[in-house]
Amino acid sequence: MRAYLARVDAVLVQAVIAAALSFAHLHDVASAAGQDGWKAWAYPVSVDLLLVAAWRRLRSGEAKAAGWCWFLIALAASLGANVATAGLLDLDHVPAWLRILVAGWPAVAFLGGTLLVHSSPTTHDEPSDAVGQEAPEDIEDQEDAPDPAPEPPAAESAPVPPPAPPPVALVEHARKVAAEHHARTGRAIDTPTLRARLGVAPPMADAIAAHL
Repeated sequence: MRAYLARVDAVLVQAVIAAALSFAHLHDVASAAGQDGWKAWAYPVSVDLLLVAAWRRLRSGEAKAAGWCWFLIALAASLGANVATAGLLDLDHVPAWLRILVAGWPAVAFLGGTLLVHSSPTTHDEPSDAVGQEAPEDIEDQEDAPDPAPEPPAAESAPVPPPAPPPVALVEHARKVAAEHHARTGRAIDTPTLRARLGVAPPMADAIAAHL
């Protein structure tokens, strides 16, 4: 973490030094070209703002050609001021073409900043808001399609035959079980108890109970 902070601090120090020197050189060139007072300080601000706007456009990933174009223009203005103040230009006798460039720079910077910041980004095709809507062709195909055939009526359920009568021997045995239950409990035997004692199915138990 400390090594990372050290690298970041070094980069920040270099950036501050480079910005300060470039700022001062641009101010000196503008002042030598006849822009005195606050106007000489406004020139380096406009150059740095154009550099920032171009860099942000390059970072956004949209219209990189315009971003690179204005970034190189602002970089050329900054580097040109640095080179001019390094002794290659007599600041006491500035040529006319440099005065023209300095005088026209505000309009160029304003145009570049406006195009970079306020130009609309490329819009991507968005999916339709109506998810699941059918296309007109699909609707027409559905209208032209034949109606589905009616389903045949369900077959009427056959009548359930009545249960067969219980065997006589089983009924006699059930009577004995019922009599034994009554003698032991004093109550008539119910159908569930009868079914449990005889071990028959519920319909057969009901049929036997009907004969008791």
